Amino acid sequence: MLDSPASDSPPRVGIAPDSWGVWNPQDPVQPPPRQYLREVQQAGYHLTELGPFGYLGTDVSRLADDLSAHDLKLTGGTVFTGLHRVSVDEAWSAVSEVARLVKGLGAKHMIVIPELWQRGDTGHVDGSRTFSAAQWDRFLTGHDELGRRLLEEFGLHQQFHSHAESPVGTWTEVTRLLEGTDPQYTNLCLDTGHFAYYLGDTLSLIQAHPDRIGYLHLKQVDPALLPDVLKNDVDFATAVQRGIMIEPPYGTPAFAPILAEAAKSTPGIFAVVEQDLYPVANFEVPLPIARRTLEHITSCGAPVRLR
Repeated sequence: MLDSPASDSPPRVGIAPDSWGVWNPQDPVQPPPRQYLREVQQAGYHLTELGPFGYLGTDVSRLADDLSAHDLKLTGGTVFTGLHRVSVDEAWSAVSEVARLVKGLGAKHMIVIPELWQRGDTGHVDGSRTFSAAQWDRFLTGHDELGRRLLEEFGLHQQFHSHAESPVGTWTEVTRLLEGTDPQYTNLCLDTGHFAYYLGDTLSLIQAHPDRIGYLHLKQVDPALLPDVLKNDVDFATAVQRGIMIEPPYGTPAFAPILAEAAKSTPGIFAVVEQDLYPVANFEVPLPIARRTLEHITSCGAPVRLR
């Protein structure tokens, strides 16, 4: 089990398979899970997210042994949902499968990502980029119900993750989510990179809603590339291939003030490094980036823990 944080506990820094270019359970362009586990340990991390369900395995006992062998503990799991159009009952089978594994490994958080836009063969977004009023109502009600079930059935806390190329990405959209949901059941996995992708100010959001930040993803956006990506409606996957998510400290936002502010509002918050790299052209690329990122975070001026 993960230790309960003390009231004055600084953020706990971990990492996710995304930083090794992992977007799918199985994919030949991704480093294998054994490499990920070995190199996360070599880079100096002791906390990891689950990544795409199935990538690290789905057997609780075997995965527990694998994590222990690499001196790692799990921070949480991830699911995608489309609760603006489907019911919680329809989504529950897939969500609960991940939840059982996360609970079995002693973690307490489920990162929930909204359904992303779909682009056709021409590259244009199919359908609307935003929710209608009716979809917003269904979406907000659905996430509170999902959060209630996760908490009551598995003891897991829903941490909603706003995302590029989804209907919930801007300051206005994230604020609408927070104002329309119950903090007992729905809070934020605040991803610094995805929020900055739509020009959101992470530090200001934490200050405006200090009681709603339950989890952090740490990444930076390349401010020189972002205007071209937005102006030319470059799809997110292509933007990632072009390096939109850049190794710190070369992008924005700065981590130190975010970590310091988050520590005040949520002692012991998980701050999980997640630099989108899919696909990595060379499997030797992720380890040195992950190592340098940890060195940057531990020396940036904000107190952090590695366990």
